[in-house]
Amino acid sequence: MNAVPMRSRLWRAFHQLGSPPYVYRLAGRLAPWLGVASCVLLAVGAFWGLVLAPPDYLQGNSFRIIYIHVPSAYLSMGGYVLMAVAAGIGYIWRMKLAHGVAVCVAPLGAWFTALALVTGGIWGKPTWGTYWEWGDARLMFELLLLFLYIGYMVLRMSFDEREKADRVSALLAVVGVVNVPIIHYSVEWWTTLHQGPTLIREGGPSITMDMLIPLLIMLAGFSLFFGWLLCKRLQGEILRRERRTRWVQNLAVEAAA
Repeated sequence: MNAVPMRSRLWRAFHQLGSPPYVYRLAGRLAPWLGVASCVLLAVGAFWGLVLAPPDYLQGNSFRIIYIHVPSAYLSMGGYVLMAVAAGIGYIWRMKLAHGVAVCVAPLGAWFTALALVTGGIWGKPTWGTYWEWGDARLMFELLLLFLYIGYMVLRMSFDEREKADRVSALLAVVGVVNVPIIHYSVEWWTTLHQGPTLIREGGPSITMDMLIPLLIMLAGFSLFFGWLLCKRLQGEILRRERRTRWVQNLAVEAAA
């Protein structure tokens, strides 16, 4: 009895997320909440992790970079999955707004991937004795992820026609998503310098609760910060794509009044 109304509501919500005016206003309402919440969580997590958490029994205080490195690496992979899903939806259902989401995620994902590589190198020096190890599988596939992000953005810029750029770059985004599970499982498939899974592993996390809780807080804070950045960029992307429509012109008139 309730299945039909539920499907109807889900279908209506799906169509609303394809409406530029609706998503523009939704992003505007969400952005302040995401921004404030991310600042609070990042402040609490950073103080807890960098000041209150005890030193690691093997790595000492050098392990504390985990509170930047792990969230950055998580968002580098999660961002790519989001980009690929959005690009795939745009390609299959021809939703221009979905392509817009993919366009907004790409530079954010690239920056978080670069941050993961840099912080990984800083962590690697006292731990491995080197900033970079070409033989480490996870490092190499994470570097490939950065190249995929950059390739997606460069490919888009090579087309003058936006619709063609959307569709061609979507194919690269979808094909490249196969790299994400390879990054995740690389430490299990190959024997390299990189340590094994810390959070998602059989038997539970490998770190104690006084180190784990601030890490989870930082993961949440980074995720909300990513969401805030995405909302702000998406609003700008929507205005660029819809600049000739009446609702954007009305919005400009309201802002000028």
